[in-house]
Amino acid sequence: MNRTDPAGGTPDPLAGELAGLAADAPPALLDRIAARRLHVPGPLEGLQVAFTDHGVAYLRAGMDDREFAAAFRARFARPLLPADRPPAGLLSALRTGRLGPLRLDLRGLSDFEAAVLRAAAQIPRGQTRPYAWVARHAGRPKAVRAAGSALGRNPVPLLIPCHRVTRSDGTLGDYVFGSEAKERLLRAEDVDVEEVTDLARRGVRLVGSDTTGIVCYPTCADARRITPGHRRGFGDLAAARAAGYRPCLHCRPGDALPA
Repeated sequence: MNRTDPAGGTPDPLAGELAGLAADAPPALLDRIAARRLHVPGPLEGLQVAFTDHGVAYLRAGMDDREFAAAFRARFARPLLPADRPPAGLLSALRTGRLGPLRLDLRGLSDFEAAVLRAAAQIPRGQTRPYAWVARHAGRPKAVRAAGSALGRNPVPLLIPCHRVTRSDGTLGDYVFGSEAKERLLRAEDVDVEEVTDLARRGVRLVGSDTTGIVCYPTCADARRITPGHRRGFGDLAAARAAGYRPCLHCRPGDALPA
């Protein structure tokens, strides 16, 4: 009921304005303020995602609902509301390891963090690259440790495949979901983890073909086609070049292209 003016009984304009302020926010405005959340199936147990009107913003595994909501709010300072369905392309991206048309909301990252994630996103399924490669392709070849820190803060692991990044000594290294999960993800992509581990133990960082004179990272698709009798191992690119080999144009173990 409208408030009336005590003198004349006419409706009070202020009452109408206050009633308007009490109305529900339009859905479009709500989606700009809040993020949506839901549980999704994927390659790891207990996956939850949060997404905004700009795309998927956060993905974590192994958290209960309260932990996930608290971690999201601590990082993004936005409320979370339940979602009815996942954003288009999410389930396919989790199943195939390829983003396709899925949008990501990576606002709030520094320029360097964004460059590191863009570099990691270039690593093909079933292949790995060292942190030094990521740093080079992010435009800061000396910032290897910083690149590792940026990957450790990756808000959307699995979608940006930081599990495909290894230590520069060739070992698999750490992962936001643990080393066992990293190994399981790589095996699911047909990475020969035993071979990678053995090469790292022997100090072999690159493998080349003595028929083509090209040297690659061991998991490169081109390296996998080298027959055992023609494989040559090298500790670094300088040693390979000294032996007359040139870097592969696909996995690019040499200098990075401009960022």
